[in-house]
This record gives sequence, C-alpha cells and structure tokens, in this order.
Amino acid sequence: MEIKLTVKNPEGLHARPAGLLAKKASEFQSSVQIVANQQTKNAKSIMSLMGLGLKQGDEFALVIDGPDADEAKRALSQLVESGFAHE
Repeated sequence: MEIKLTVKNPEGLHARPAGLLAKKASEFQSSVQIVANQQTKNAKSIMSLMGLGLKQGDEFALVIDGPDADEAKRALSQLVESGFAHE
C-alpha cells in the first residue's frame, strides 16, 4: 500500500523528525520505503531519510508492505500529519 504525505514541520525532515520516523517505522514488521525526489529509500534508516533533504511542503510517499501494514500506515500518517510532535 502507498500513502502520499507532505512534510508539515518548518524544519523539514532533519535529524529529530527523521529519527522519530525511522524509530516508528522500525516498530513494525512490514517493510517501509520512502519515495521522494525520484529515490526510494528504507524509511527505517535515519541516514536514508536525512539524505533525501526533504523540506517543509515537500511531498513524499510511503510504501508499506507486510502483515501489519494497516497499523503502520495509521501510525506513520499520524506522526507526519502532527508535524512530528512528541507522543
């Protein structure tokens, strides 16, 4: 399954939000790939996420495949939509 999201926080996908996204993605058995700037990267890797250089307003897709894909989609969407607010 694929979901399209937009970076909402003003700082973009820098170290803290990239770390939060990678940590949340790693909680699931499903594979989670991020697609942006004609690149596909492992969303469970903070370095891969930071390497994309996403800024506020940039769109990206998460491609989630596995046994807990629905749960992963819900949790990751909420994290991004909240602007990476602490839980």
